[in-house]
Amino acid sequence: MLLNGNYLQLLVKIFFCLLLFVIIQLKTPKCFAFETSDPSVSLLQNRISNNFSRKYCKAIQSGFSKDEAMKSAIVKTENIISFSYNPQKKWIEKNDLANQISLQVVNDCGWSFGLIGKEGVKYFKSYFLEIYEKTTPDKNFSR
Repeated sequence: MLLNGNYLQLLVKIFFCLLLFVIIQLKTPKCFAFETSDPSVSLLQNRISNNFSRKYCKAIQSGFSKDEAMKSAIVKTENIISFSYNPQKKWIEKNDLANQISLQVVNDCGWSFGLIGKEGVKYFKSYFLEIYEKTTPDKNFSR
């Protein structure tokens, strides 16, 4: 059976499409790793968020208002970080730390003041960043 011109053109197009697809799949993408992927940075960030969460939750349980508890926990945690000689602290991103702190607080004691799930984390993160900027405008938690 002979193929007419239309079928032959269609087969050639399909062949080139498959060839192009295979070439694209085999080509390895270039990616750049950030230095924050260092496990020691994650461990430090985890310690900071645990410390903050403990201080914040304890202040709330002691009867402090949300604002008082937040400011107190920020200042106490900031003081610990400021006097830390850990060189990894310079690699911590404020947004990542705020996200981890929010997750930790919502998991530890968020239910006691109505914060649960993703919405609770999102709310606490924005609240944390707002109060943090007002409390320590010239400092950066991690630097």
